[in-house]
Order: sequence, then structure tokens, then C-alpha cells
Amino acid sequence: MQQASDKKIYFLSDFHLGAPNEAASRERERKIVRFLDSITANAAEIFIVGDMFDFWFEYKTAVPKGYTRILGKLAQLTDSGIPVHFFIGNHDMWMRGYFEQELNIPVYFAPKVFERFGKQLLIGHGDGLGPGDYGYKRLKKIFRNPLCQWLFGWLHPDVGIGLANYFSRRSRAKTGFTDQYFLGEDREWLIQYSKYKLTQKHYDYFIFGHRHYPMVINLNEHSKYINIGDWIVHFTYGVMHGNGTLELCNYQETL
Repeated sequence: MQQASDKKIYFLSDFHLGAPNEAASRERERKIVRFLDSITANAAEIFIVGDMFDFWFEYKTAVPKGYTRILGKLAQLTDSGIPVHFFIGNHDMWMRGYFEQELNIPVYFAPKVFERFGKQLLIGHGDGLGPGDYGYKRLKKIFRNPLCQWLFGWLHPDVGIGLANYFSRRSRAKTGFTDQYFLGEDREWLIQYSKYKLTQKHYDYFIFGHRHYPMVINLNEHSKYINIGDWIVHFTYGVMHGNGTLELCNYQETL
């Protein structure tokens, strides 16, 4: 895919819409939509790298209530010809075709390689990658199991979504404040994963979310690991320019 040199590619992650309550989520959703409005003129492509929702489950004939502003904006973007890509996260992995059919947005269930502006990009949400976190990896297999998803789909949405929101809150409580600090390269699992992948093939950029902590790490002279942070605390995003450089930016609104 070739893009005009004056266009930019944007990377966003971890909106967690729906949390911690409806009012806070609605204001955050409005802010994200304002940001998307601000980049429409020069966006060649947009990647949303998981956990857009704090919980998302597509029933056969229903989807969770709300999120009309962000979904409408994404539809407007794709209708205008701006490609949008979506990677599932650990909070919104239960996608069953709604984004593809209604929004014309491809959904990816695993990390994927893209070539953009002459650079090799490995992009994914980041959950369950690298060493450690074995408890979550076992749980992820259960969540991704088709039979388990089918059984969950038989629950009434009021019950199913209520249970999911309860466990989502417990997950955040268990994590605590660890997302606010850099743990060191030997304890950052996604850095370890990126270094391992470099032993197999060259990538210019590893782009992940999940961690919520924005960081740019030089893995070697030619490769970088970039975690694009979140839109709860940091309001950060990645932007790739036509010359192949990729930087981490912070969205700050002016009155």
C-alpha cells in the first residue's frame, strides 16, 4: 500500500469506553471523536490497537448499548475512504462480524505484519505475548474457545454484560498502579517478545497497546518498540510520517 508523502498513519489504543462509569466514558468518547475530527484531513490510515471498549460481546442480533458517537465517527471515516483497522484486545475480543459488516473495518485476532512507507511494522494489542502471565494465557484460551462463547451467548445480555463488567473491574483492581511505571526491560514482557521476534526477522517498529504506559524503546540500531499508551490517563497516540519515522504524541486540546 502506497500513501501520499503528506499523509500520516495514526495508531491509538486502550480507550476502555464504558469504564469507570457512563458519565466519564461519555466525556472520554467525545474527546476521542474530537481527536479523530482533527486528523481527518491528513490521515492516510488509522489503526486502533485493542481495548476500545471495556467490554464488548456481539450477540447474534444485538451488540452492547451505547458508543454511538465513536461508532458513527468510524463509519464516517471509512465511508470517506480512510482505512481503519481494529485489533481485538483482552477486553473486546468477542467480535463476530459487526465491525466488518457495519463499519467496513477489518478485525484482527492476532499480531499482524504491515509494510508502510517502506518500513516493516508488527502490530498487535499485546495481551498474552512474551514470557510470564501464564494465568491470563490459560484464561484467554477459555475466553477464545468457541463453545465457551456460545454458552455465554445464551445468557441474557443484562446478565452477561453485568458479569463481564464485574470481572473487568476486578481485573483493573488487581493490576493496581503497575501500569504507571516502567518495570525495566527484563520485566516488560512485550519488550522481551519484541527482542525474540527480532531473532527471527527484522522489523522496524513493534507497535502495541495493552500496557497503558507510553514508551519508545530502542531495541537495536534499526528497530524500536513503541507502546502507544492509553486514552484514560495519557491520551497518547502514535503517528507515522511519510519519511518512515514514527513518533509518540500527546493529544492536548486548546480552548
